[in-house]
Amino acid sequence: MFADVRKIAALAWPVLIGQLAIIAFGVIDTAMVGRYSAVDLAALGLGSSIYVSVYIGLTGILTALQPITAQLYGARRYGEIGEEVRQSWWLAAALTVIGFLILFFPGPLLALSRVPDALHERTLAYLRILAFGLPAGLAFRVYGSVANALGKPRLVMFLQIAALLLKIPLNSWFIFGGFGVPALGGPGCALASTLLNWGLAALGMLLLVRVDDFKALGIFTRFCWPVWKRQAALLRLGIPMGLSYLIEVTSYTFMALFIARLGTTTLAGHQIAGNIGAVLYMTPLSIGIASSTLVAQALGAHRPQAARTLSRHGIAMAVAIACCYGALVLVLRPYIVDGYTTNAQVAAKALPLVLIVAGYHLFDALQISTAFVLRAYKVAVVPTVIYALALWGVGLGGGYALGFDTTGLTPPWLTGARGFWVANTASLAIAGVGLLVYWQVVSQRHLRAGAGARADSAV
Repeated sequence: MFADVRKIAALAWPVLIGQLAIIAFGVIDTAMVGRYSAVDLAALGLGSSIYVSVYIGLTGILTALQPITAQLYGARRYGEIGEEVRQSWWLAAALTVIGFLILFFPGPLLALSRVPDALHERTLAYLRILAFGLPAGLAFRVYGSVANALGKPRLVMFLQIAALLLKIPLNSWFIFGGFGVPALGGPGCALASTLLNWGLAALGMLLLVRVDDFKALGIFTRFCWPVWKRQAALLRLGIPMGLSYLIEVTSYTFMALFIARLGTTTLAGHQIAGNIGAVLYMTPLSIGIASSTLVAQALGAHRPQAARTLSRHGIAMAVAIACCYGALVLVLRPYIVDGYTTNAQVAAKALPLVLIVAGYHLFDALQISTAFVLRAYKVAVVPTVIYALALWGVGLGGGYALGFDTTGLTPPWLTGARGFWVANTASLAIAGVGLLVYWQVVSQRHLRAGAGARADSAV
C-alpha cells in the first residue's frame, strides 16, 4: 500500500500546488473584492458561479483526452497521442463558441436569481470580460491533460504558480485603480484573470513545442482537419464526463442563484463558505487526477490488478486526508472567516455554513476521487446518472425544499442557506457511495476480462 501511496503522492503534490494556485485566484478575488464593496462581492459570487459552471462543463469534455492519452502512453503507442491532441484542439474551438455565447449573454441565468439592478449590472460586466478569456482557458486545459497523462504535472504547476504571482498585483491594479486605470471593482479581477489565461495558453503551447517529453508525441509534425471518428470517440467519453462536471458544479451554481433571493449579505456569506469548500476540494481532486493517471497507464499496459489496487489506495488516501481537513475547519472556522471579511453581518451568515462544510468535504473527497478512478477505466455514463439523481435530485431539489420551506415542515434552523448546504452534503454522500459501489463492479469486470485474455493466450 505504501508504495502506491508514494506513487500517487509523487504525482498528486504538483497537481495540488497547481490547483491551489488556481483556486487562490478565487480566494484572492473574494478577499480583495470583499474589501471594495459588499455589492461587488455578491456579484463576484453570482458571476463566478455561472462562469465556473460553463468553464468546468466545457473543460470536462476536453478532460476525456487525459485517460485516452494515459492509456496510449501505458501501451507505448506514442504516435497516436499527437493525433488525439490535434483533434482535441478542434473540439476546444467548437466548445469556445458555445461558452462565449452563454457568458456574453447570461440574461436567462441571471433572471433566475431575481437580483437588484445594481447587482445585475456588475455581474453582467464580470461575465462578459471572462468570456474573452475562455478560448485560452480551454487551450490550456488541453495542455494540462497531456502533461498530467504523461505523469509530468510539474510542467503545469510551474505555469500556474507564475500566474498566481502576477494575479495579486494585477487584481490590485484593476479592482482599486491606479496608473490611469479607473477602479473597476469586481469586473477588475475578471480582467486580470482573462489576461493571465492568455499568458498561460501561450506558454503551454511553447512547452509542447520545446520540451523533449512532448516532442516524441509528434503533436506539431503535421496539420490535420477534424477526423469525425476520433471526434466521436472523444465525445462519447467527453460528453458524459462534461455532464458529470456540469451537474456537480451547477448543483452549486443554482444553489447560489436561489440563495441570492435571500439577500446580498446571505449570498456573500455563502460565497465565503463555498470558497473554503473549493480550497479543500483541491486535495482530493489532485489525488483523483494522480490516481487516474496511474490507473489508466496500468490499464493501457494490461495490468488490471495493479489498476484496481491503485484505485483503492487512492480513494482511501483522499478520504483519510479529508477527515483531517474537516477537523481543522471545525477548530479554526472563526479565524478562517475573519480572514475573508471584516463585515460582522457577513461573518455571522458564513459561520454556520462553514460548520457544515467540515462534513460536506468528507463526502466530496469520496465522490471526486472515485469518479476520477472510474474515468481512468473510460467509464462515464453511469457515474453521470448517479450524479444527476443525487446532486440535482437530492441536493438541489432537497435544498430548495428545505431552504424555502416549501412543505411547511422544515425546522427554522434548517431554512435559508443552511438548508441548501445540508441537502448538498447528503447528495454528495449518496453520490460517493454509489460511485464506489459501481467502481467495484467495473474493476471486477476488468479483472475477469484480463484473466480470460491470459487463459486464451495460454491455450
